[in-house]
Amino acid sequence: MNTHSIYPQIGKVIASTGSRHFPRLLHDLIQAHLCIDATQIRQLPLTPCEGAGLSETVYSSATQPEAGFDDPSRLHRIRGSGPARLEIHVLRAGSTYGFSAFERSRLDAISPLLLPMLEKHIHALQPAPGRSTPESLEQRFIDRLAQTGLKLSERERQVCLGLLAGRTAPEQAEQLGLRANTVESYLRRAAIKLGIGGRHSLMRWMYAQP
Repeated sequence: MNTHSIYPQIGKVIASTGSRHFPRLLHDLIQAHLCIDATQIRQLPLTPCEGAGLSETVYSSATQPEAGFDDPSRLHRIRGSGPARLEIHVLRAGSTYGFSAFERSRLDAISPLLLPMLEKHIHALQPAPGRSTPESLEQRFIDRLAQTGLKLSERERQVCLGLLAGRTAPEQAEQLGLRANTVESYLRRAAIKLGIGGRHSLMRWMYAQP
């Protein structure tokens, strides 16, 4: 998967963490690059005494596929290695041969992209004590600026946040009452101040380790 071509879509998934739209947007992100019929996100309990953990399933069509998640040839599991015990189950019901070895390798290759987003979604659903609202995309951006000591103008922050949320320059121009080339100009100025190559580097910059 060429992540440079899907940063706006990734931004929409990140912006939806903690909301009911997240499972659908995560499914759409996978489906945009690999034909699948369903995606299930799960958080397994640490012990049987804890009962069932999170489990949400999204289907590609209104009609649920006949083949379920018990068919190993049509199921691929992406498992997290951390204490959160996260899993993403991807189902291919419409293919005679299920997933090929190449397709399974491709799904494994994008797991470092998918699992952190699912972890943030779980974290947003279960906020830490003393925090009334989950961390937003805007707050993460502001925190990252504070970590680096860099300063942007209000317009530069607005267009960067719009880009991270998946909005195009024309969409931002309409929202902010600007021209599209003016939005692009603000993005270029912000990129210079942040020391990044352009719009595709912004997401990597924001989630880089301080």
